[in-house]
Amino acid sequence: MNQSSKPKLWSKDFIIVSAVNFFLYLIFYLLLVTIAVYAVELFDVTESQAGLATGIFIIGTLIGRLFIGRMINVTGNRKMLFIGLIFFTLTSGLYFINAGITILLLTRFIHGIALGIASTATGTIVAQIIPKTRKGEGIGYYSMSITLATAVGPFIGLYMSQHATYQSIFSFCLGLGVISLIIAAFMNIPEVKTSTSDDRKGLTLSSFIEPKAVPIALVTLILALGYSSVLSFINFFAIEIDLVEIASFFFIVYAVAILVSRPLTGRLMDVRGANAVMYPAFVFFGGGLLLLSSASNAVILLLSGILIGFGFGNMQSITQAIAVKLTPPHRMGLATSTYYIFLDAGLGFGPYFLGLLIPFTGYRSLYLMMGIMVLATTVLYYFMHGIKEKSSRVASVH
Repeated sequence: MNQSSKPKLWSKDFIIVSAVNFFLYLIFYLLLVTIAVYAVELFDVTESQAGLATGIFIIGTLIGRLFIGRMINVTGNRKMLFIGLIFFTLTSGLYFINAGITILLLTRFIHGIALGIASTATGTIVAQIIPKTRKGEGIGYYSMSITLATAVGPFIGLYMSQHATYQSIFSFCLGLGVISLIIAAFMNIPEVKTSTSDDRKGLTLSSFIEPKAVPIALVTLILALGYSSVLSFINFFAIEIDLVEIASFFFIVYAVAILVSRPLTGRLMDVRGANAVMYPAFVFFGGGLLLLSSASNAVILLLSGILIGFGFGNMQSITQAIAVKLTPPHRMGLATSTYYIFLDAGLGFGPYFLGLLIPFTGYRSLYLMMGIMVLATTVLYYFMHGIKEKSSRVASVH
């Protein structure tokens, strides 16, 4: 198929939904790096309470995702997106209230619920906008909106925390929320109504979780657990090995590695299947963690960031594409929320459980263990999805 006969990917609606998602995650990552210090400076709380102010957001996001998967099928994409965006923007305004740590924790919790609703809606909408034959490529480009936010958000947050007031930071976030709400109004949002058989079933587990997406979501959970060790402890490790200044570039090279490779890996998935991307990505991600465990200079540290970008950075989009490809159109909302519930659980709860190990293992041994765990997860992927993918592709050839 030549380029001109390919179904169009870069439509107006695709660009808008990607931009809305970028603003949502930009606010999330910007506040992620500033809120703990804000809590300590303003309310004089302990470090563990400040950590809770960061982590409770992700717990809220999980709860938001858990319920929206069912609601989006009944309420519709458009209504759910605007409910999420209005809720998210209004909650951004609550940060201006200085009434103690309890109010801040409550604000973070409901702000997380709002992100869970809005981002699951954008993920469901984009899965329906992307042409079926370009699903892997399209989701790869779309999820780059989150990748950019992971690099830009912390940079803006750290810069503003040094050069501006917290009120300015909260005003900036509120402004971004309003912008995302305005540009979303210009989008034509497809509606896929739930089937009547789904409505009659009542509140079963499949009302909240898409069973077809669970196997690949379980793999994602373990991979996210491995990546949470990098997100949460890379700065502490950098202090230990005296590479603090260089460590600030770690996520920059990580993001660049994803931006360079993702257009290629998305297309490769559509042409050759998910296995062609996933198996090399396991090697990159596991190898990157093993390299990180041995880092003693800037070159090794940054090289590990590049490998982890090629690995986990591409696994994120490919596993999401697998989840929605396995699911009927009217269950895409549930498949998207199921995928993100498992991803967020790994990223959100991982630091707490891994933090319990660090006093016994240290950082080097932790990254060594995580590298081995990721490589071992290749076997789980093979049985959960890889073997089915291989047999279905063989069948389609014949």
